[in-house]
Amino acid sequence: MRGVATYALELFTAAPALDTVYVPIGCGSGICGTIIVRDALALKTKVVGVVSTQAEAAKLSFEAGRLIETASADTFADGMAVRVPVAEAFAIYAKGADRILAVSDDEVAEAMRIYYRDTHNLAEGAGAAALATLLKERQAMQGREVGVILSGGNVDLNVYAAILAGKP
Repeated sequence: MRGVATYALELFTAAPALDTVYVPIGCGSGICGTIIVRDALALKTKVVGVVSTQAEAAKLSFEAGRLIETASADTFADGMAVRVPVAEAFAIYAKGADRILAVSDDEVAEAMRIYYRDTHNLAEGAGAAALATLLKERQAMQGREVGVILSGGNVDLNVYAAILAGKP
């Protein structure tokens, strides 16, 4: 978690006035690192977790206030394909996240295409999920300083090619 928290430290150092930051959730190191750094810097930034609609264990657990397992985690965004939340991570994001939202594979795929088209960055499914969520909330976030975590570019070539071509 300490290693992953370095991206949050870099982000908050560059932009300490962020209103909200969106972070994908798999096992939880990214959101936990972001929360811990935010708290250490005494910032008021809201941390919003993002999961797949096909892997909602973290969201369901957050809403219930206790760990909830799901029967499947069938998403191409494998960085978020988690059926069983990590208890230690849940203890942190249950207290420190503002909310946890879910995005569909189609919304994630569109965010992957946007990253490539607009910035020429390759984003894996989980890496693009934060942008996908911001796009869903764009009206509510208009005029606010917002950050999104692009957490990685680990995607198979055939999957990425199909996504760029607009295939499911």
